[in-house]
Amino acid sequence: MKTFNEDELREFDGSDPEKPVYIAFNGKVYDVSDHPLFIDGLHFEHSAGMDLTEDMDDAPHTDEVMGELTVVGDYSD
Repeated sequence: MKTFNEDELREFDGSDPEKPVYIAFNGKVYDVSDHPLFIDGLHFEHSAGMDLTEDMDDAPHTDEVMGELTVVGDYSD
């Protein structure tokens, strides 16, 4: 499995239609390309291509939603 750093993850922010859309959470990178709540790489005020670990503290749902997503790598800032 690939390990992404901050700069590498940023390349998968949804701005390039040729690339998948990824987010990081708790040291894992998840593919949100086909998730209906990440249209164009945005989920409310949260952007793809970033580590959303701290943002989940304010989310109205638990981190169990990550279980619905495919892990594509590890994240190390």
